[in-house]
Amino acid sequence: MSDKDLQEIQSLQFTDLEAANQLLKDFFKNNLPFNVKTVNLRPLAVSLNSINGIIVTEEEEKLFFKTHVEPQSIISEYYNSQILADADYPVIQPIFSSTEWGKQLLIYKFFDFPSLFDVAREIETNLKNNAEQIVAIQQKSDSDLWSIYQNTLQPLTAKEHSDSPIHQLFYHRLTGGRFTNFYQDTELSLPGQAINYNNLSKMRWVINGIEFQDSLEELVTLASEYLNPNGSDTISIVGHGDAHNGNVFVDEPNSNLIYFDPAFAGRHSPFLDLTKPLFHNVFAIWMYFPQEVAQELNITWEIKDNQIIVNHNFVPSDIRIAFLRSKLSRVLKPLLKLLQSQNQLPDNWRQYLKLALFCCPFLTMNLSDHKKFPPEITLLGLCMSVEMGSSSINKKQSLLDWELDRIIDR
Repeated sequence: MSDKDLQEIQSLQFTDLEAANQLLKDFFKNNLPFNVKTVNLRPLAVSLNSINGIIVTEEEEKLFFKTHVEPQSIISEYYNSQILADADYPVIQPIFSSTEWGKQLLIYKFFDFPSLFDVAREIETNLKNNAEQIVAIQQKSDSDLWSIYQNTLQPLTAKEHSDSPIHQLFYHRLTGGRFTNFYQDTELSLPGQAINYNNLSKMRWVINGIEFQDSLEELVTLASEYLNPNGSDTISIVGHGDAHNGNVFVDEPNSNLIYFDPAFAGRHSPFLDLTKPLFHNVFAIWMYFPQEVAQELNITWEIKDNQIIVNHNFVPSDIRIAFLRSKLSRVLKPLLKLLQSQNQLPDNWRQYLKLALFCCPFLTMNLSDHKKFPPEITLLGLCMSVEMGSSSINKKQSLLDWELDRIIDR
Protein backbone atom coordinates (compact mmCIF):
# COMPACT_ATOMS: atom_id res chain seq x y z
CA MET A 1 0.00 0.00 0.00
CA SER A 2 1.38 3.39 -1.00
CA ASP A 3 1.25 6.86 0.52
CA LYS A 4 -1.55 7.59 -1.95
CA ASP A 5 -3.54 4.69 -0.47
CA LEU A 6 -3.07 6.11 3.03
CA GLN A 7 -4.45 9.41 1.75
CA GLU A 8 -7.50 7.54 0.46
CA ILE A 9 -7.98 5.90 3.87
CA GLN A 10 -7.71 9.32 5.54
CA SER A 11 -10.62 10.54 3.42
CA LEU A 12 -12.57 7.26 3.47
CA GLN A 13 -12.69 7.17 7.29
CA PHE A 14 -15.29 9.96 7.22
CA THR A 15 -17.59 8.23 4.70
CA ASP A 16 -17.09 4.46 5.06
CA LEU A 17 -15.40 3.69 8.36
CA GLU A 18 -15.71 -0.10 8.05
CA ALA A 19 -13.97 -0.16 4.67
CA ALA A 20 -11.27 2.23 5.91
CA ASN A 21 -10.64 -0.01 8.94
CA GLN A 22 -10.22 -3.08 6.74
CA LEU A 23 -7.81 -1.34 4.36
CA LEU A 24 -5.73 -0.07 7.24
CA LYS A 25 -5.73 -3.49 8.92
CA ASP A 26 -4.29 -4.98 5.73
CA PHE A 27 -1.66 -2.24 5.65
CA PHE A 28 -0.69 -2.86 9.28
CA LYS A 29 -0.44 -6.63 8.80
CA ASN A 30 2.04 -6.06 5.99
CA ASN A 31 4.11 -3.40 7.74
CA LEU A 32 3.99 -3.87 11.54
CA PRO A 33 5.79 -6.36 13.79
CA PHE A 34 2.51 -7.01 15.64
CA ASN A 35 -0.18 -9.65 15.28
CA VAL A 36 -3.01 -7.27 14.48
CA LYS A 37 -6.45 -8.50 15.48
CA THR A 38 -8.58 -5.38 15.06
CA VAL A 39 -8.12 -1.83 13.84
CA ASN A 40 -10.47 0.98 14.81
CA LEU A 41 -9.94 4.36 13.23
CA ARG A 42 -11.03 7.44 15.16
CA PRO A 43 -12.15 9.99 12.54
CA LEU A 44 -11.90 13.21 14.54
CA ALA A 45 -12.61 16.79 13.49
CA VAL A 46 -8.98 17.60 14.25
CA SER A 47 -7.72 14.88 11.87
CA LEU A 48 -7.42 17.17 8.85
CA ASN A 49 -4.32 15.49 7.41
CA SER A 50 -3.86 12.45 9.62
CA ILE A 51 -5.07 9.01 10.62
CA ASN A 52 -5.27 7.76 14.20
CA GLY A 53 -6.98 5.09 16.20
CA ILE A 54 -6.69 1.89 18.23
CA ILE A 55 -5.05 -1.45 17.43
CA VAL A 56 -5.80 -4.60 19.41
CA THR A 57 -3.30 -7.41 18.91
CA GLU A 58 -3.96 -11.14 18.96
CA GLU A 59 -2.39 -11.07 22.43
CA GLU A 60 -5.12 -8.55 23.47
CA GLU A 61 -2.64 -5.71 23.85
CA LYS A 62 -4.20 -2.32 23.19
CA LEU A 63 -2.09 0.13 21.17
CA PHE A 64 -2.57 3.61 19.76
CA PHE A 65 -1.41 4.62 16.28
CA LYS A 66 -1.08 7.82 14.31
CA THR A 67 0.26 8.66 10.87
CA HIS A 68 0.44 12.01 9.09
CA VAL A 69 -0.70 11.99 5.46
CA GLU A 70 0.75 14.74 3.29
CA PRO A 71 -0.17 14.84 -0.42
CA GLN A 72 2.62 16.03 -2.73
CA SER A 73 5.09 15.66 0.14
CA ILE A 74 8.62 16.87 -0.55
CA ILE A 75 10.10 15.81 2.79
CA SER A 76 10.86 12.09 2.95
CA GLU A 77 11.76 11.72 6.62
CA TYR A 78 9.53 12.58 9.57
CA TYR A 79 8.98 11.59 13.19
CA ASN A 80 12.05 12.57 15.17
CA SER A 81 10.58 12.10 18.63
CA GLN A 82 13.98 11.56 20.25
CA ILE A 83 15.13 15.10 19.51
CA LEU A 84 12.16 16.40 21.53
CA ALA A 85 12.86 14.09 24.47
CA ASP A 86 16.53 15.11 24.46
CA ALA A 87 15.46 18.77 24.63
CA ASP A 88 13.26 18.02 27.69
CA TYR A 89 9.90 18.27 25.99
CA PRO A 90 7.24 16.27 27.84
CA VAL A 91 6.59 13.99 24.88
CA ILE A 92 4.96 10.57 24.62
CA GLN A 93 7.51 8.20 23.12
CA PRO A 94 6.44 5.57 20.58
CA ILE A 95 7.19 1.88 21.00
CA PHE A 96 7.48 1.46 17.22
CA SER A 97 8.15 3.92 14.44
CA SER A 98 8.44 3.70 10.68
CA THR A 99 10.03 6.51 8.68
CA GLU A 100 9.96 4.67 5.36
CA TRP A 101 8.64 6.85 2.53
CA GLY A 102 4.88 6.45 2.22
CA LYS A 103 4.66 4.38 5.40
CA GLN A 104 5.51 6.91 8.11
CA LEU A 105 3.67 6.04 11.31
CA LEU A 106 4.10 5.73 15.05
CA ILE A 107 2.70 3.14 17.44
CA TYR A 108 2.25 3.88 21.15
CA LYS A 109 1.12 2.03 24.19
CA PHE A 110 -2.50 3.02 24.71
CA PHE A 111 -3.01 6.18 26.76
CA ASP A 112 -6.20 7.89 27.80
CA PHE A 113 -5.37 11.57 28.27
CA PRO A 114 -7.84 13.95 26.62
CA SER A 115 -6.44 16.22 23.94
CA LEU A 116 -6.35 19.94 24.60
CA PHE A 117 -8.45 20.27 21.44
CA ASP A 118 -11.27 18.28 23.07
CA VAL A 119 -10.92 19.99 26.44
CA ALA A 120 -11.04 23.48 24.90
CA ARG A 121 -14.06 22.53 22.81
CA GLU A 122 -15.90 21.26 25.88
CA ILE A 123 -15.20 24.55 27.66
CA GLU A 124 -16.39 26.79 24.83
CA THR A 125 -19.56 24.72 24.39
CA ASN A 126 -20.25 24.88 28.15
CA LEU A 127 -19.78 21.17 28.76
CA LYS A 128 -17.01 22.01 31.23
CA ASN A 129 -16.33 25.08 33.34
CA ASN A 130 -12.65 24.63 34.18
CA ALA A 131 -11.32 27.31 31.82
CA GLU A 132 -9.25 29.01 34.52
CA GLN A 133 -7.45 25.76 35.35
CA ILE A 134 -6.76 24.92 31.69
CA VAL A 135 -5.47 28.41 30.92
CA ALA A 136 -3.13 28.16 33.92
CA ILE A 137 -1.83 24.82 32.62
CA GLN A 138 -1.31 26.39 29.19
CA GLN A 139 0.58 29.30 30.72
CA LYS A 140 2.87 26.94 32.65
CA SER A 141 3.50 24.92 29.48
CA ASP A 142 4.34 28.08 27.52
CA SER A 143 6.80 29.20 30.18
CA ASP A 144 8.42 25.76 29.98
CA LEU A 145 8.48 26.05 26.19
CA TRP A 146 10.35 29.34 26.41
CA SER A 147 12.96 27.65 28.63
CA ILE A 148 13.43 24.97 25.98
CA TYR A 149 13.75 27.63 23.29
CA GLN A 150 16.48 29.38 25.30
CA ASN A 151 18.36 26.15 25.98
CA THR A 152 18.29 24.99 22.34
CA LEU A 153 18.75 28.32 20.55
CA GLN A 154 21.60 28.19 18.02
CA PRO A 155 22.42 29.06 14.39
CA LEU A 156 21.36 26.70 11.63
CA THR A 157 23.18 26.44 8.31
CA ALA A 158 21.32 26.95 5.05
CA LYS A 159 21.59 23.24 4.22
CA GLU A 160 20.29 22.14 7.62
CA HIS A 161 17.54 24.73 7.38
CA SER A 162 16.33 23.50 3.99
CA ASP A 163 16.20 19.89 5.23
CA SER A 164 13.89 20.64 8.18
CA PRO A 165 10.59 18.70 7.91
CA ILE A 166 8.57 21.71 9.08
CA HIS A 167 8.84 23.33 5.64
CA GLN A 168 6.38 20.73 4.33
CA LEU A 169 3.66 22.64 6.21
CA PHE A 170 4.46 25.97 4.56
CA TYR A 171 6.79 26.48 1.60
CA HIS A 172 6.32 23.03 0.07
CA ARG A 173 2.52 23.32 0.26
CA LEU A 174 2.79 26.58 -1.67
CA THR A 175 5.18 25.32 -4.31
CA GLY A 176 4.75 21.54 -4.32
CA GLY A 177 1.35 21.30 -6.00
CA ARG A 178 -1.19 21.83 -3.23
CA PHE A 179 -1.78 25.51 -3.97
CA THR A 180 -2.21 24.83 -7.68
CA ASN A 181 -4.54 21.88 -7.12
CA PHE A 182 -6.66 23.77 -4.61
CA TYR A 183 -7.12 27.09 -6.36
CA GLN A 184 -5.74 27.73 -9.82
CA ASP A 185 -8.64 28.17 -12.32
CA THR A 186 -11.05 26.98 -9.61
CA GLU A 187 -14.60 28.23 -9.11
CA LEU A 188 -15.09 29.25 -5.48
CA SER A 189 -18.63 28.99 -4.11
CA LEU A 190 -19.21 32.12 -2.04
CA PRO A 191 -22.60 33.03 -0.51
CA GLY A 192 -25.00 33.66 -3.38
CA GLN A 193 -22.43 33.58 -6.16
CA ALA A 194 -19.48 31.64 -7.55
CA ILE A 195 -16.28 33.42 -8.50
CA ASN A 196 -13.13 32.19 -10.21
CA TYR A 197 -10.11 32.20 -7.94
CA ASN A 198 -7.88 33.75 -10.60
CA ASN A 199 -10.13 36.82 -10.66
CA LEU A 200 -10.61 36.96 -6.90
CA SER A 201 -6.88 36.63 -6.25
CA LYS A 202 -6.16 40.04 -7.80
CA MET A 203 -8.60 41.97 -5.61
CA ARG A 204 -7.84 43.95 -2.47
CA TRP A 205 -9.75 43.10 0.70
CA VAL A 206 -11.70 45.21 3.17
CA ILE A 207 -12.74 43.04 6.11
CA ASN A 208 -14.88 44.49 8.91
CA GLY A 209 -13.73 47.96 7.90
CA ILE A 210 -10.02 47.03 7.81
CA GLU A 211 -8.32 47.74 4.48
CA PHE A 212 -5.59 45.20 3.81
CA GLN A 213 -2.60 46.01 1.62
CA ASP A 214 -2.15 42.67 -0.18
CA SER A 215 -4.24 40.63 -2.57
CA LEU A 216 -4.23 36.83 -2.35
CA GLU A 217 -2.02 36.72 -5.44
CA GLU A 218 0.50 39.00 -3.75
CA LEU A 219 0.39 37.01 -0.52
CA VAL A 220 1.16 33.78 -2.39
CA THR A 221 4.10 35.48 -4.11
CA LEU A 222 5.42 36.99 -0.89
CA ALA A 223 5.01 33.75 1.07
CA SER A 224 6.84 31.79 -1.64
CA GLU A 225 9.72 34.27 -1.37
CA TYR A 226 9.90 34.74 2.40
CA LEU A 227 9.31 31.11 3.40
CA ASN A 228 11.77 29.63 0.89
CA PRO A 229 14.18 27.67 3.14
CA ASN A 230 16.95 27.47 0.56
CA GLY A 231 20.00 29.66 0.55
CA SER A 232 20.22 31.30 3.98
CA ASP A 233 21.35 30.52 7.49
CA THR A 234 18.88 31.13 10.30
CA ILE A 235 18.47 31.08 14.04
CA SER A 236 16.86 27.87 15.27
CA ILE A 237 15.41 25.99 18.21
CA VAL A 238 14.36 22.39 18.76
CA GLY A 239 10.60 22.36 18.28
CA HIS A 240 7.59 20.13 17.79
CA GLY A 241 6.66 21.94 14.58
CA ASP A 242 2.95 21.05 14.61
CA ALA A 243 1.85 21.68 18.19
CA HIS A 244 -1.82 22.33 17.52
CA ASN A 245 -4.11 21.25 20.35
CA GLY A 246 -4.91 17.90 18.73
CA ASN A 247 -1.25 16.99 19.26
CA VAL A 248 -1.17 18.14 22.89
CA PHE A 249 -2.68 16.12 25.72
CA VAL A 250 -3.82 17.32 29.13
CA ASP A 251 -2.68 15.65 32.32
CA GLU A 252 -4.97 17.61 34.61
CA PRO A 253 -3.99 15.88 37.92
CA ASN A 254 -0.36 16.92 37.38
CA SER A 255 -1.16 20.22 35.64
CA ASN A 256 0.89 19.28 32.59
CA LEU A 257 0.56 19.39 28.83
CA ILE A 258 2.16 16.47 26.98
CA TYR A 259 3.27 16.61 23.35
CA PHE A 260 2.41 13.92 20.86
CA ASP A 261 2.83 13.05 17.15
CA PRO A 262 6.21 14.67 16.34
CA ALA A 263 5.79 14.31 12.57
CA PHE A 264 7.54 17.64 11.95
CA ALA A 265 9.82 17.77 14.98
CA GLY A 266 13.35 18.99 14.52
CA ARG A 267 15.59 22.01 14.52
CA HIS A 268 13.98 24.95 12.74
CA SER A 269 12.97 28.60 13.02
CA PRO A 270 11.17 29.47 16.28
CA PHE A 271 8.77 31.62 14.25
CA LEU A 272 7.71 28.62 12.18
CA ASP A 273 7.46 26.55 15.33
CA LEU A 274 4.96 29.01 16.82
CA THR A 275 2.86 29.30 13.68
CA LYS A 276 0.64 26.21 13.90
CA PRO A 277 -0.38 26.68 17.55
CA LEU A 278 -0.93 30.41 17.06
CA PHE A 279 -3.36 29.84 14.21
CA HIS A 280 -4.99 26.47 14.81
CA ASN A 281 -5.43 26.81 18.57
CA VAL A 282 -6.99 30.26 18.26
CA PHE A 283 -8.55 31.12 14.89
CA ALA A 284 -9.43 27.79 13.23
CA ILE A 285 -12.57 26.41 14.87
CA TRP A 286 -14.46 27.01 11.57
CA MET A 287 -12.04 24.64 9.87
CA TYR A 288 -12.85 21.79 12.26
CA PHE A 289 -16.61 22.37 12.60
CA PRO A 290 -17.61 24.16 9.38
CA GLN A 291 -21.30 23.27 9.41
CA GLU A 292 -21.75 24.24 13.04
CA VAL A 293 -19.91 27.56 12.72
CA ALA A 294 -21.82 28.38 9.51
CA GLN A 295 -25.12 28.23 11.41
CA GLU A 296 -24.02 31.01 13.76
CA LEU A 297 -22.06 33.06 11.24
CA ASN A 298 -23.30 36.32 9.80
CA ILE A 299 -21.23 37.23 6.75
CA THR A 300 -21.93 39.54 3.81
CA TRP A 301 -19.82 40.55 0.83
CA GLU A 302 -19.77 42.71 -2.26
CA ILE A 303 -17.27 43.73 -4.93
CA LYS A 304 -16.58 47.41 -5.64
CA ASP A 305 -13.74 48.92 -7.66
CA ASN A 306 -11.68 45.72 -7.58
CA GLN A 307 -12.16 45.42 -3.83
CA ILE A 308 -13.97 42.60 -2.08
CA ILE A 309 -15.70 44.07 0.95
CA VAL A 310 -16.64 41.58 3.66
CA ASN A 311 -18.30 41.95 7.03
CA HIS A 312 -18.57 39.05 9.46
CA ASN A 313 -19.14 38.38 13.15
CA PHE A 314 -16.64 35.57 13.71
CA VAL A 315 -14.38 35.97 16.75
CA PRO A 316 -12.43 33.34 18.68
CA SER A 317 -13.82 32.27 22.03
CA ASP A 318 -12.43 33.64 25.29
CA ILE A 319 -10.34 30.57 26.02
CA ARG A 320 -8.76 30.71 22.55
CA ILE A 321 -7.83 34.36 23.01
CA ALA A 322 -6.32 33.37 26.37
CA PHE A 323 -4.24 30.72 24.56
CA LEU A 324 -3.11 33.37 22.05
CA ARG A 325 -2.07 35.85 24.72
CA SER A 326 -0.21 33.20 26.69
CA LYS A 327 1.85 32.09 23.68
CA LEU A 328 2.60 35.66 22.62
CA SER A 329 3.54 36.99 26.07
CA ARG A 330 5.37 33.94 27.42
CA VAL A 331 7.18 32.76 24.29
CA LEU A 332 7.19 35.25 21.41
CA LYS A 333 7.80 38.40 23.48
CA PRO A 334 10.87 37.11 25.36
CA LEU A 335 12.13 35.54 22.12
CA LEU A 336 12.03 38.92 20.38
CA LYS A 337 13.82 40.61 23.27
CA LEU A 338 16.54 37.98 23.43
CA LEU A 339 17.20 37.94 19.69
CA GLN A 340 17.24 41.73 19.60
CA SER A 341 19.74 41.89 22.48
CA GLN A 342 21.99 39.50 20.54
CA ASN A 343 21.56 41.35 17.23
CA GLN A 344 19.98 38.22 15.76
CA LEU A 345 16.40 39.42 15.28
CA PRO A 346 15.54 39.50 11.56
CA ASP A 347 14.13 42.83 10.42
CA ASN A 348 11.34 40.99 8.63
CA TRP A 349 10.39 38.64 11.50
CA ARG A 350 6.81 39.91 11.67
CA GLN A 351 6.10 39.52 7.96
CA TYR A 352 7.80 36.11 8.00
CA LEU A 353 5.56 34.96 10.86
CA LYS A 354 2.42 36.40 9.28
CA LEU A 355 3.11 34.80 5.90
CA ALA A 356 3.59 31.45 7.61
CA LEU A 357 0.28 32.05 9.41
CA PHE A 358 -1.31 32.82 6.03
CA CYS A 359 -0.52 29.27 4.90
CA CYS A 360 -2.56 27.73 7.73
CA PRO A 361 -6.10 28.75 6.69
CA PHE A 362 -5.18 28.90 3.01
CA LEU A 363 -3.50 25.53 2.54
CA THR A 364 -4.31 23.16 5.42
CA MET A 365 -7.62 22.35 3.76
CA ASN A 366 -9.02 23.11 0.32
CA LEU A 367 -11.33 26.11 0.78
CA SER A 368 -12.78 25.49 -2.69
CA ASP A 369 -14.08 22.06 -1.59
CA HIS A 370 -17.82 22.73 -1.50
CA LYS A 371 -18.50 19.27 -0.03
CA LYS A 372 -16.42 20.13 3.01
CA PHE A 373 -17.11 23.84 3.39
CA PRO A 374 -20.37 25.78 3.04
CA PRO A 375 -20.00 28.99 0.97
CA GLU A 376 -20.01 31.11 4.14
CA ILE A 377 -17.06 29.16 5.56
CA THR A 378 -15.12 29.30 2.28
CA LEU A 379 -15.41 33.09 2.40
CA LEU A 380 -14.51 33.20 6.10
CA GLY A 381 -11.46 31.02 5.44
CA LEU A 382 -10.29 33.41 2.73
CA CYS A 383 -10.81 36.32 5.12
CA MET A 384 -8.75 34.53 7.75
CA SER A 385 -6.00 33.97 5.17
CA VAL A 386 -5.83 37.67 4.40
CA GLU A 387 -6.05 38.70 8.07
CA MET A 388 -3.20 36.36 8.96
CA GLY A 389 -0.88 37.28 6.08
CA SER A 390 -1.51 40.94 5.30
CA SER A 391 -1.55 44.18 7.29
CA SER A 392 -3.93 47.11 7.51
CA ILE A 393 -3.41 50.33 5.57
CA ASN A 394 -5.89 52.27 7.69
CA LYS A 395 -6.16 52.83 11.45
CA LYS A 396 -8.22 49.70 12.13
CA GLN A 397 -6.40 46.46 12.95
CA SER A 398 -7.13 42.77 12.99
CA LEU A 399 -7.12 40.91 16.30
CA LEU A 400 -3.79 39.32 15.43
CA ASP A 401 -2.05 42.61 14.60
CA TRP A 402 -3.50 44.29 17.68
CA GLU A 403 -2.17 41.50 19.91
CA LEU A 404 1.24 41.57 18.22
CA ASP A 405 1.47 45.32 18.80
CA ARG A 406 0.62 44.79 22.49
CA ILE A 407 3.65 42.59 23.13
CA ILE A 408 5.98 44.85 21.13
CA ASP A 409 4.89 48.11 22.79
CA ARG A 410 5.03 46.85 26.38
